[in-house]
Amino acid sequence: MTTKAYAAIAADSPLAPFSLTRRSLAADDVHIDILYCGVCHSDLHTARNEWRNTLYPCVPGHEIVGRVRAVGAAVQNFKVGDLVGVGCMVDSCGHCPACAEGEEQYCAETFTGTYNGPSRPDGGNTFGGYSQDIVVKAGFVLHVRHPEAQLAAVAPLLCAGITTYSPLRHWQVGPGSKVGIVGLGGLGHMGVKIARAMGATVTLFTTSPGKAADGLRLGAHAVCLSTDREQMKAHVGSLDFILNTVAAPHKLDAYLRLLKRDGTMTLVGLPAEPHPTWSIGTLITGRRQLAGSLIGGIRETQEMLDFCAQHGIVSDIEMIRMDEINTAYERMLKSDVKYRFVIDMATL
Repeated sequence: MTTKAYAAIAADSPLAPFSLTRRSLAADDVHIDILYCGVCHSDLHTARNEWRNTLYPCVPGHEIVGRVRAVGAAVQNFKVGDLVGVGCMVDSCGHCPACAEGEEQYCAETFTGTYNGPSRPDGGNTFGGYSQDIVVKAGFVLHVRHPEAQLAAVAPLLCAGITTYSPLRHWQVGPGSKVGIVGLGGLGHMGVKIARAMGATVTLFTTSPGKAADGLRLGAHAVCLSTDREQMKAHVGSLDFILNTVAAPHKLDAYLRLLKRDGTMTLVGLPAEPHPTWSIGTLITGRRQLAGSLIGGIRETQEMLDFCAQHGIVSDIEMIRMDEINTAYERMLKSDVKYRFVIDMATL
């Protein structure tokens, strides 16, 4: 099946119209017409080969919301017309301990990304959501239960939503928890919303005084300017958990000191260069933990979507046309978006 898309042909080329071929529908496949696709910073990193692993041509996009066009003969939990989502994965080995436990994101043989492969079993490229449609194994397709009017704003939940939900859930954030969210970007604004809905007392930490009002609007109970030593001092030893969403190198000690005994700070931002070394003393004097988290498995991603539907949570977005993607990438580099771009795929 020939499909219209937008692709990067090389690291130094802008994304441009591209034609690709989707595989024929297998018995366990779902064929999805894509309605909206969120724009993740990972799309930009990959399109420009900043992680030095890009397979060209590259069709980015792993925050997909669409409608089922057709299902394979063996598919039972989806039907034509269903509203569905596809996130960062479209396959995994299916037999390692992580996959068996529903943690496909930690597949021992590496999960198959929605774009940039490697596909199974041939090891080839996969093409993502900057396209008209996609064919995905039913086990990696998710039900979307939000109202249709919210579908565009649901798209970023498939990456930004699960990236923040998974660590909050894993470290058992809930009523009574005191949580810090570091950074108010595409990830951070979702972290604030989700942690608040989980019942936590949420403090936003930002370097931008201008984001204080927005942080409170999104659900933070308090905002701390992290460049202000006195404001930071007031939070020392007060937090059970910190979700650090910042994807740029920065000093971690200042945040680790804010944790209570046995508190954890989890990193979900992936900077191009390493963070400065932190003090081991900060960890051992409070039995504090520094951790990391990827996305979530399919089961947990469905749980996140249902949680967000129940609580009316979506991303704050700016809708763009497909032919505006290169401008959007440049704006992303300047943090000129509140808080996620979403492509209206009807404009392809």
